[in-house]
Amino acid sequence: MLELEFTTRGRSWQVDLSLPVDLAIPLQFPGPQPRFFAAGPALAEPLRAGSYTGEVASGASCNCGVYTLAPHCHGTHTECVGHLTDDVTQVSNLTPVAPSLALLVTVRPEPLGAPAGVATGRHDVADLVLSRASLEAAAERWTSDPWTALVVRTLPNDPSKRGRAYDGDCPAPYFTPDAMRWVVSRDVASLVVDLPSLDRADDGGTLAAHRVFWGLPAGVCDARKAERGRALVTELAYVPESAPDGLFLLELHVPAFGADAAPSRPVLYPVTEVTP
Repeated sequence: MLELEFTTRGRSWQVDLSLPVDLAIPLQFPGPQPRFFAAGPALAEPLRAGSYTGEVASGASCNCGVYTLAPHCHGTHTECVGHLTDDVTQVSNLTPVAPSLALLVTVRPEPLGAPAGVATGRHDVADLVLSRASLEAAAERWTSDPWTALVVRTLPNDPSKRGRAYDGDCPAPYFTPDAMRWVVSRDVASLVVDLPSLDRADDGGTLAAHRVFWGLPAGVCDARKAERGRALVTELAYVPESAPDGLFLLELHVPAFGADAAPSRPVLYPVTEVTP
C-alpha cells in the first residue's frame, strides 16, 4: 500500500494512493463520447504534411493526430471565471492546484416546481434541479469536516452518462442559485459535477449558478470583480458506483491551456482520519 499523510485545519488524514478513483470520461476518437451544446462529436484525423500522413495503419513510421474539440462541450473539463469574462482569464494561470480534502455526495434531482425565487432566467416548472435542501441533506454527516472541494454525483447514475449526447433546451439537471449559494457558503474552491453544466442549457444567457459560484454579479464581464475568481468548476465527470459518499483527497489534473477551459482528469483517493 502506498500511503501519505496530510494535515488540514489541525486534523490529520492518511491517504491510500493505491486506490485511485478516476472521475474523467475518456474521450474516444472515434467512439462513444459525451457531448453537450455542440452539433457534432470531437474529431481526430492524421496530420498531413506534404507526402506524410501521420497514421501507421496507412504506412507511416509513427502516429501523429490532429484533434478537434470544444473543451466545454466534449468530455470532462475544468473551467475558470474566464468562461464569463471579456478578459479571458486562463485556466493555466490558476492551475496546478494543491490536492484538497473533498466530499463526495450523491443527490437525486427533483422537479423545480413553482416557488418564487428558486430559479432565474429561462426555466420550466418540470425542470429537474439540484436544490439547497438536497445538497444540505446529502452532506449533513460531514458538515463539521474541513473539506474545500465538493464532488456531486446525480441519480440515476447509469454508465450511459459516459457517452451521452445532451441535446435540447434542458437535457440535464442543473443547480438552482440557492443551491449554489450553499456551495459558496462552504468555501468550496473546486466543484466537480457529473452534469454538462451548472446551469440550464438554455437559460436565456443568465448563467446564474456559474455567477453565484464565482461571485460575479449579473451582467459583469470583468474578472477582477469576481469575489471567487480563483475557484474552479469541473463538469461532465463520471463518478463510479464503487466510490461511496464521504471524504476523499481530490487531485485535479489540468493541462496548461491558455484558455478559459481545458480537458481535465479529477482523481479521488480514499482517506482515513488519523486519531491522536
